[in-house]
Amino acid sequence: MAKTVLVVDDSPSVRKMVQMTLAAAGYDIIEAEDGQDAFEKATSTHVDAVLTDQNMPRLDGLSFIRKFRATPQSVGVPVVFLSTESDAALKAQAKDAGATGWMVKPFDQNQILAVVKKMVGA
Repeated sequence: MAKTVLVVDDSPSVRKMVQMTLAAAGYDIIEAEDGQDAFEKATSTHVDAVLTDQNMPRLDGLSFIRKFRATPQSVGVPVVFLSTESDAALKAQAKDAGATGWMVKPFDQNQILAVVKKMVGA
């Protein structure tokens, strides 16, 4: 059975690039346009991993992670930031909130595939 990855980004083009890369490798993809949309999807559908942007309307990446980590659905689900931000203080906040890792955009397709494979063990 394919692993499901939730891709969260307010940019449709970024979501599409990630979706195409991961779908071609056999992953099932759920897309969310911001943290609030992601929270609703992540708590109503099983996901094996989450890739999230930071700067989004309605609910940013950090707030999404904090809210998601407060639910039983988040147990064992790795969450990786996929962001243009690379500030050390923000990375520390993300780790404290429950992020598993951090990738800086723009990303290399092989890099994102390797990270997702490592996260979900597939």
